[in-house]
Amino acid sequence: MKRALLASLALLMTGQTAVADDAALQSAIDGKHRTEAYAARDNARHPLQTLKLFDIQPQHTVVEIWPGGGWYTEILAPYLKEDGKLIAAHYDESDEQASYRPGARKKFEEKMAADPDVYGKVEVTSLMFDEAKGELVKAPAEDGTVDRIVTFRNAHGWVARGIVEPIFEHFYAALKPGGKLGIVQHMADPGQDWMSENIGYVGRDYLIGEAARAGFVLEAEGYFNLNPLDNKRYEVGVWQLPPTLYKLESDAEKAPYLAIGESERMTLVFRKP
Repeated sequence: MKRALLASLALLMTGQTAVADDAALQSAIDGKHRTEAYAARDNARHPLQTLKLFDIQPQHTVVEIWPGGGWYTEILAPYLKEDGKLIAAHYDESDEQASYRPGARKKFEEKMAADPDVYGKVEVTSLMFDEAKGELVKAPAEDGTVDRIVTFRNAHGWVARGIVEPIFEHFYAALKPGGKLGIVQHMADPGQDWMSENIGYVGRDYLIGEAARAGFVLEAEGYFNLNPLDNKRYEVGVWQLPPTLYKLESDAEKAPYLAIGESERMTLVFRKP
């Protein structure tokens, strides 16, 4: 009998509800398949605390939005492989609204294909919008079929491209009743001007308001991804900080930003009633 069924039966007997499997999550985080440079960022990104807050359970169907190089995919894929389903909603192969998108999708697919023991059950699909019209073009899942949607450091892109409203509407439609949306995002300071140009940071109240407009309820907030050393005011925005260290060449140039560490991030959980 599968692990999730056994766990569910045990929980039913004790009158409890299903929860994230801490041991299985930690095993995925500790897995030898992980990219060394990615694993080195665990202390800054707190994957165990984050995924526990998002309440991702082993039997869930989870959509990961625009997974980039697969930092969280490396953890979610083995965790969900046995009893759940991971849908990696990447850029579409034909999406040239930003020059990097087709190449990013290709590299991600190559990564999935290179390790079928870990990634063989990941469903790689597309989330694509007509950004000029603000309309959804390709959706990764049918409405009402998803337990969790997660997205990491992507919201500034939605704002910059004018798709905040339709993307939240899609998230709401795709989730089952009671399903949850987990967001990690570089967080602007209250009163900071983050809308006049894309600096990577987004206002907390703004995101909460947009989620509420789509019908979501804020259920939980984590504070473990905060970083008081991040002043959020850099020449090239958040990309001045690690891991990007944009256009910083020498060790001396990098040193003050390495001392700051990764950005201060909000960690929010929204529920579809």
